[in-house]
Amino acid sequence: MNLLYANDTAGSYPDSWYAATTPLAPPRAALRGDVRADVCVIGAGYTGLSAALHLAKAGRRVVVVEAQRVGFGASGRNGGQLGSGQRVEQPHLEAMLGQEDARKLWDLGQDAKALVKALIADHEIGCYLKPGIAWTAESASDVDDLHRYADHMGMHYDYPVDVLSSEDFAALCPSPAYKGGVVDWDAGHLHPLRYALGLAQAVEAAGGVIHENSAVAHVDHGTPATIRTQDGTLVADQVIFACNGYLGGLDGRVAARVMPINNFVAATAPLGDEAARVLTRDIAVSDGRFVVNYFRLSHDGRLLFGGGESYGYRFPSDIRTVIRKPMLQIFPHLADVPLDYAWGGTLAITMKRLPYLVRVAPNALSASGYSGHGVGTATHAGKLMADAIAGDSDGFDTMAAIPTVPFPGGPRMRSPLLALAMTWYSLRDRIGI
Repeated sequence: MNLLYANDTAGSYPDSWYAATTPLAPPRAALRGDVRADVCVIGAGYTGLSAALHLAKAGRRVVVVEAQRVGFGASGRNGGQLGSGQRVEQPHLEAMLGQEDARKLWDLGQDAKALVKALIADHEIGCYLKPGIAWTAESASDVDDLHRYADHMGMHYDYPVDVLSSEDFAALCPSPAYKGGVVDWDAGHLHPLRYALGLAQAVEAAGGVIHENSAVAHVDHGTPATIRTQDGTLVADQVIFACNGYLGGLDGRVAARVMPINNFVAATAPLGDEAARVLTRDIAVSDGRFVVNYFRLSHDGRLLFGGGESYGYRFPSDIRTVIRKPMLQIFPHLADVPLDYAWGGTLAITMKRLPYLVRVAPNALSASGYSGHGVGTATHAGKLMADAIAGDSDGFDTMAAIPTVPFPGGPRMRSPLLALAMTWYSLRDRIGI
């Protein structure tokens, strides 16, 4: 089964609140006939659009081929959180890689966050970027861990993270589930689909070409490479794979290390005065569970709540029920509030929850596996690949040096094995160990 079409109508955005609140242009023309380019970018999410933008601004003839629509995948469906650093926290990175390499990854993560903010400002992308992400936990010991993390970041990275007591956090997020937490005010949140479409407009303004509804069937690695779609052939000197969870069988080495999973988001009806019983400030929140719950208020006063994961191809038949259960654990007073929108999305994870950047051929680069940290990391990965093509590969090489391992079990067994592991971690969440 092809993930590109397993849960969605070909050529159409999902029925999400994001799509409902975004001016959607008509589909761009599909690739037809024979086309020549300096660089072919496969995928029009954050990774591919950022790569194409930076390449086009550098004067390269760049063509983007997208199987569906711009921002169709995780880039247009995610929780909209622009986090700091990497998906893995710094103390864990230090234990995994050592202080020096962990610091390099922190600095690259900070560059990623700054890049997103700069692109939004420079190209006047109206995606409602706002500051602040709070991290919280449901036990006193987990709150202590967060406070120690804040101390660590201030002492070793000179990075301020606000520490909140149980009372302070309740004043910010009046949920009975939470016992305290921290706030990273330099992180932020945004409307992800509007951000993706703004990047696409910037690509085209810089001279890049985007073809939608142009699924790649095969890539012949040569000098130059040949990229074949159903209706056209593109010959390019360089290729960038920016497919993330939708890579399919285009590259076996990447597919062994980057696994697609599904995550789900819902938007309530507008809350009116009840919004103050969810959040008293316009920030995003993520909790401390292994399968993270995350939420924020929309610009029109809805609760956007995300959580739950699945590891097969298909989304569940009733996404609202999947989302409502954890949402009511956090906000039981919303039991009678309708969920106006509920949608799923396919992201991609790696074993270590760190992105996988790799040179898949002498003239082909790939970046994927952002593990829920993709708003900044994917945007930055696109730039790093563009920089590498231009001759500056330092950032790409640093990210590519992160140790990666294939998922156990191969393509057939990795989903069932991961589902078993996630069931165990979900049980730990429920019983508090």
